[in-house]
Amino acid sequence: MSRSLRPAVFFDRDGVLNIDNGFTHRPEDLRWNEGAVAAIKAVNDAGWYAFVVTNQAGVAHGHYTEKDVVDFHRQMDRVLAEHGAHIDEYVYCPFHPEAKLAAYRRHSPHRKPQPGRRLDLVARWPIEIQNSFLVGDRQSDLQAANAASIRAYLYEGGDLLLLVKQGLAASGA
Repeated sequence: MSRSLRPAVFFDRDGVLNIDNGFTHRPEDLRWNEGAVAAIKAVNDAGWYAFVVTNQAGVAHGHYTEKDVVDFHRQMDRVLAEHGAHIDEYVYCPFHPEAKLAAYRRHSPHRKPQPGRRLDLVARWPIEIQNSFLVGDRQSDLQAANAASIRAYLYEGGDLLLLVKQGLAASGA
């Protein structure tokens, strides 16, 4: 795929793309929210980048490992591929200031509501930021988008495809 300058959609993971059952991490527990796979495919079909940006405090609290996060993302990739869709990159923050595991106990510029992960993606990928947007289910997602100068939409349930189509249309896609 071409790495030309183009807009992106930054998706929060748990609660937006997949059902959040609290520290969801096992590939076999992946349950997509309504319209999530179709929403990613719509982003792909529009020629935009699709990214996942997610806090994963479960790592910091010892509920699962970073390998588990990667394995969960691989399962997402497998399902998406079956539908002709893909995520361009997954980024996550395993750190938490009150982590049970000392190695992960710290403040991080990458943990939402800080904008670090989004800014990292903008630095690594040729993203047209003016038309890009983030979809999140919490105020911390929207704060992180705002701090990175990215438009944001609050997902409150229902068909994710409808919300993403709204964002794409607002950007002229």
